[in-house]
Amino acid sequence: MSAGRLKGDVRWGVLGAARIARSSFLPGLREAGGGRAVLVASRDLARAEAFARAEGVDEAVEGYETVIESPDIDAVYIALPNSHHASWTVKALEAGKAVLCEKPLCVSSAETEAVLAVAASTGSWLWESFVFPFQAQHRRVLELLAGGAIGEVLELVSPYHFKLSRSVDIRLSGELAGGALADVGCYPVRLAQEVLSTHDPAPGEVVGFATGNGEVDIDTVAIVNYGVQRLVLGCSLTRALDVFTRVLGTEGQIHLSSPFHPAPSDALVLRRDGKETVEHPTVDTRSFSAALRHIHSVLRGEQAPAHLAAESALRSARTIEAIAAACRPPHPG
Repeated sequence: MSAGRLKGDVRWGVLGAARIARSSFLPGLREAGGGRAVLVASRDLARAEAFARAEGVDEAVEGYETVIESPDIDAVYIALPNSHHASWTVKALEAGKAVLCEKPLCVSSAETEAVLAVAASTGSWLWESFVFPFQAQHRRVLELLAGGAIGEVLELVSPYHFKLSRSVDIRLSGELAGGALADVGCYPVRLAQEVLSTHDPAPGEVVGFATGNGEVDIDTVAIVNYGVQRLVLGCSLTRALDVFTRVLGTEGQIHLSSPFHPAPSDALVLRRDGKETVEHPTVDTRSFSAALRHIHSVLRGEQAPAHLAAESALRSARTIEAIAAACRPPHPG
């Protein structure tokens, strides 16, 4: 899908009647404007039909190929289990569709390289579904850092903890490439690319530990070394929600109550010289809105693409692999 060919609304196809599509993607699509959900596909037609009725999607179909092959679809949102991301992303790219794939884009760095090669060869746009870089709060953080508000950045301390509400969940499955690091630990890893100045394709030393269920990690903490800078991350599927993040510098700190999916009530706090400045940046009420607004503009030829998967996905995959290798949980005896 090359820029500048669309005149009206971007027509989206959704692969997977997943909770994330219902709770985040579709509300963001409605708020963003300029696009609409035309098709939703599931392996279970009844489930897809129920999803379409509840969410106002034009049509439900059984099987993902129908969405990929449809001439009435401009862009595809992939909300499938992690283990299915790469194969369906490749099929959508090869069909000329723009793709927004849920994170992580792939389950390994080798798989990531292969998918990015397809995106490059086809010329189709590909985004990994980290939407925070598009948001006003994140732009404000980068503006403060570039202006020297906290001096030289030394450390990013960023957890992503939440408690699964179900005992049976795809995120607990090794076969489906679940786990805390893949599901939410990837957020601090991606944020580190934005706020730390390193451009290394892989981190230096990684130390940490993890606990697991015999298939995947369910709680991981790690320190990732980048020379004079470091990332301290924690991720869990069993703890109370916590995403409170700090960017630490030689002259101060930036505190973020919610760096990844901020609401208008969330705060950005600049601490320097014993004083605090509190900001509540203007943000969309839905975290996906800014990203989708941008994608729609790109597909209409109104903007150049930003935050493409090619810019960040491979570095993230390599870092996640390094953390997983250093923190592999013991297998229960």
